[in-house]
Amino acid sequence: MSEITIEKRKEKCENCTKQQCSKKQSSDNPDTQEKTVVNGELGKRQDAQPVLLSACLSCDRCVSDEESQRISQQNLQEINRVLNLNKRCDASKHKVVVVSVSPQSLPFFAVKFHLDIPQAAQKVCGFLKSIGVHHVFDTTVAAGFSILESQKEFVQRHKRRHHDSHALPMFTSSCPGWIRYAERVLGSLVTPHICRAKSPQQIMGSLVKDFFTQQQKLSPDKVYHVVVAPCFDKKLEAIREEFCSSLLETCDVDCVLTSGEVLCMMEQRGVIVEDLESVPLDHIFREADETCLVRHKGRSSEGYMEHIFQHAAKELFGLDIEEIVYKTHRNRDFQEVSLERDGETLLQFAAVYGFRNIQTLVHRMRKGRVPYQLVEVLSCPGGCLNGRGQSEDQAGRVDKALVQQMEEAYSSLPVRLPEMSSDIQQLYQDWLEGGDSPHALQALHTQYSHQEKPHRLPPDIQW
Repeated sequence: MSEITIEKRKEKCENCTKQQCSKKQSSDNPDTQEKTVVNGELGKRQDAQPVLLSACLSCDRCVSDEESQRISQQNLQEINRVLNLNKRCDASKHKVVVVSVSPQSLPFFAVKFHLDIPQAAQKVCGFLKSIGVHHVFDTTVAAGFSILESQKEFVQRHKRRHHDSHALPMFTSSCPGWIRYAERVLGSLVTPHICRAKSPQQIMGSLVKDFFTQQQKLSPDKVYHVVVAPCFDKKLEAIREEFCSSLLETCDVDCVLTSGEVLCMMEQRGVIVEDLESVPLDHIFREADETCLVRHKGRSSEGYMEHIFQHAAKELFGLDIEEIVYKTHRNRDFQEVSLERDGETLLQFAAVYGFRNIQTLVHRMRKGRVPYQLVEVLSCPGGCLNGRGQSEDQAGRVDKALVQQMEEAYSSLPVRLPEMSSDIQQLYQDWLEGGDSPHALQALHTQYSHQEKPHRLPPDIQW
């Protein structure tokens, strides 16, 4: 699981609903030649290995030759190459190496190291610094920006809902697997409804390649920015054209490593966790300190639904929501929240995780039966903690015990509303010159649209 492997696929994707699929069927067993679709699911032999949604999103004619090449460069060998170049005499090839760690990756290390999250974060930082990384940040501030901008956009969309048919529902934009599926498969049915706020990863890319480089008086191409994330699909997000500069030959995020890949790097180097120095994480605009790590609402992700729900209730209806009551619709990964007053439903939101639930949502949308004003969508069942870059065992199956331990560790972190972050407020002024400035629009927002698939069948990429 430490690298992307390219191979010919013999099975259709799990939950595939296509009667005719471009993926080749096995020729050695007649049972695999013809498969039927029953209740929207693909029938298959019991011994067939399921192909996950993340693999489907990446291989169903969605990846061009150039993308395949650039994805294949996001691995341990590439970061080792950069670190080794920094040890050589030719200073013109030296780069400042920055690593940004997702909050959903830290519980993985906490469980693996048998430590709490703050202690594990310092061990990860100590390891990265020991191999030549210059700065190690966590991306909580970037996630806070993404939540705040999403809140603002939802309120704007809600106010124009009567004269803009695409205003609502609004779909969150933090999950690259969902975005890939929406752009390449669902198209104009969904893309006008996707929130334009960048994901935490890409806002962190803007922070590092814009604000941080200015502070350090560096050109963006002199900084090599690595993100540690729980999900392989983040590699696809990093190479989107709008997040890269062909002139400077650099991207906001140069390389994405999964949590599992970082652990693999430590194992390859024979690292003993107890022997690692505990080093505090760096801060994006001040000296490293012992500041307590925090999280946002949500059981395993950034809690966009919860944050936007409480903000919209206050901003649109003047109501303070102290406690959110969840209604489980189909399963634990399809939950609803609603705001009612005097028998009238003012707001109705949903959190939809996993491909099966996404398919249910899309089916309803095609029929015009989506009652929600906002939907938080994540392609991984269980949310970001269950990203395939950290939740699977060596056999490629989800380690349920590990996921449960990660959820418990993550829930132990204190919750802080992004509105209460003095760091974010300071960055709005010092970096962006205000929340509504052109600079803020460029640094914190992007746009999504229907994209044609490449006119070729590329090699199937197994994440």
